[in-house]
Amino acid sequence: MTQRNGTGGKSDHFLHSESAGACAKAKGPEEEKVQEAWYCESEAGGHGGERRDSVAVTGEVIAPDGGWGWVVLVGTIMVLALTLGFPTCVGIFYTDLQNDFHASNSETSWVPSIMTSVLHAGGPFCSVLVDRLGCRATVMLGGVLSGLGIAASSFTQSIGELYLTAGVITGLGFCFSFQPAVTILGHYFVRRRAFANAMSSTGTALGMCTLPVLGNYLHSELGWRGSFLVLGALLLNCCVCGALMRPLQPPTRQGPPLMSQGPPPPEEDNVKKETGWIRTIWNYLLASMNKHMAFGQLCNNPRYRAYAIGITWMMLGFVVPLVYLVPYATANNIEQSQAALLLTILGVVNIIVRPPFGVIVNMPWFKGRHIYVFAAALLVNGLSNSICCIGPSFIVLLWYVIVYGLSMSVVGSLMFTVLMDTVEMSCFPSALGLLAIMESVTLLIGPPLAGILIDRTGEYYHVFFACSAVVSSAAVFLIVSFHCLDKKERNVQKLSQPSPPPDPSRPAGDVAPRCEYSSVPTEG
Repeated sequence: MTQRNGTGGKSDHFLHSESAGACAKAKGPEEEKVQEAWYCESEAGGHGGERRDSVAVTGEVIAPDGGWGWVVLVGTIMVLALTLGFPTCVGIFYTDLQNDFHASNSETSWVPSIMTSVLHAGGPFCSVLVDRLGCRATVMLGGVLSGLGIAASSFTQSIGELYLTAGVITGLGFCFSFQPAVTILGHYFVRRRAFANAMSSTGTALGMCTLPVLGNYLHSELGWRGSFLVLGALLLNCCVCGALMRPLQPPTRQGPPLMSQGPPPPEEDNVKKETGWIRTIWNYLLASMNKHMAFGQLCNNPRYRAYAIGITWMMLGFVVPLVYLVPYATANNIEQSQAALLLTILGVVNIIVRPPFGVIVNMPWFKGRHIYVFAAALLVNGLSNSICCIGPSFIVLLWYVIVYGLSMSVVGSLMFTVLMDTVEMSCFPSALGLLAIMESVTLLIGPPLAGILIDRTGEYYHVFFACSAVVSSAAVFLIVSFHCLDKKERNVQKLSQPSPPPDPSRPAGDVAPRCEYSSVPTEG
């Protein structure tokens, strides 16, 4: 793989099976150019999951920025609608789950909490599967797991069984479908990447818009158990979407075939025997963790480190309002259909806002400024949670949903774009996996902590105040952190610029001020 850095003019060469040590280099937001090219993983062959003979070939594949990429974009939209949009549908069945299993708020809230947590915590496992099987097979495997998990949930007899089926199995299936879909989309688009990511994020809005309406209809007709059966069948459509995500193929290698490597020389054999199998296993585990969890990026890339910390803290309160919006509305004498309509309106706002915003954010002026737009929208999103605390009427909640949806559209459109600006694309799957497993901790404890707060106080609005403080503080942290990093980089660049040589035609005693030319940056 060949990638050109915009700051130094040098080129870095990567193989598809590159070691994780090459991923430790930090990447600024402006280093990526339109001519960027990379190698997309090949599918698994028929012999024990080995890749095809392109493993030993240094392939260079130019991202098409169109063509079949538009089909992949449509498949990604549908996958995100079914995976990321589904947890918002669980709130429709929240009261029934409480009544059937005689569970408290905190006990019931573990169901969507475990689901979203496993969705993110399975990132390293998903990275291994993508490396072995490719994006297409991994997405299809995720569709099978999520469909079977939700279908099996309709037969559960206790809240603990529901934790396993709807929480662990379904969440793992969501993870295996969601992360490879986002990854392969990044391989298909470079110049239009911000637009493609913004368009794909409309899938989440599409799921939030349609699944609550469908869930409410199924709930009234079939109850929660019958609804879970139908929704399980619906989730199997992730397999169809995964079939569309064919990998980019490397160019046909010209020249004689590469000679297969024979057995290692006796010296290497003796070294391996002296090393011992325990040390070999330990080294393999370390290499695998570095490859699939991007610890090098976390340690050596300050931008990725700041972004990971901010997003992890943000997730403690970002999804909680979506879980408790319907229970909060129904607890204040708002009909179930109107409460479900709020989630539908939230999805409609996202669908309307994200496509034009994707066009706007793809303009050259936003290059290098994605993180600040993202953090500003996150700050508005956090503060908007205080609106619903004014009063529990439908009009107030409607205004809350509109403001929350507008800011959520910007956050969802830029979340993966900022991550792709922060790390090399070759490291994106592992960086996303590590970020996802960090998010899973706060996603796991967020809804149960909110449930405990409700059980202690008996009021839902305390949860929205807490979420407002958490999300707003995460936004402020991101703004301050990246401002300091940008300021530090500017200072380093000023110090590294050599001073101009003295003009021999000018007398030494002439100290008249000189007019120096300074280029104006055009891309942030």
